Amino acid sequence: MQIDLNCDMGESFGAWRMGEDERMMAHITSANIACGFHAGDPMVMQKTVRLAIESGVAVGAHPGFSDLMGFGRRNIQTAPGEIKALMVYQIGALCAFVKAEGARLQHVKPHGALYNLAADNEAVALEVAQAVFSVDSELILVTQPGCVLAGIAERQGLRVAREVFPDRAYLENGRLAPRSMPGAVIHDPDAVKTRIVRLIREGEMVAITGKSIALPADTLCIHGDTPGAPDLAALIRKELEEAGIAVLPMGRVLQVR
Repeated sequence: MQIDLNCDMGESFGAWRMGEDERMMAHITSANIACGFHAGDPMVMQKTVRLAIESGVAVGAHPGFSDLMGFGRRNIQTAPGEIKALMVYQIGALCAFVKAEGARLQHVKPHGALYNLAADNEAVALEVAQAVFSVDSELILVTQPGCVLAGIAERQGLRVAREVFPDRAYLENGRLAPRSMPGAVIHDPDAVKTRIVRLIREGEMVAITGKSIALPADTLCIHGDTPGAPDLAALIRKELEEAGIAVLPMGRVLQVR
């Protein structure tokens, strides 16, 4: 059994700092790096790409809506084709930084509102999948298991990494519980720890209602902006490895799926 640990990173902007990227890199295997639209800037992108490569962490693009003030968590009205163009623009920018460092981009994970919208909106999902495929058909697309985007991406010929959030509650339909719902974010490290091994071994998680639901996972996301995130990441990785579950970049996980 094996799993990838990913984290959203490079979300600082100018003099404003978010997250503890240096500490997080020691515990994860894939980094989703902001591309300057919802967070990040060229200097932060370059620094974070270098940090990931030096740490032996696989690099992915984390494109979102052009919404710095809302941190990409607000739905933005777009014209047909606009989301595809926004995605290509951002993936291309990060890909250039990765290439400049002599490495290759592994994956793409949409951010925030774009991630949630693309999960079940066919038109948006198609633009997202087409954007990724048009930049590089070898890229992995990260999305929620069993969603519309996963199916469309696979039909486009992309590899899909099914992502689960160990510190977030789930609804019975397998979607994330809205952050506005009490209990949507799980802050207790012991509660997070007890969920993950069952998730990897049995492909199940207990929903916010108490019902067990099927939730297959190739990668687990740890939020870098959560207080104490590096300590939580270290705890999760230790728990996985002690349970005999190998922690590897998602590209290697998908090779044996």
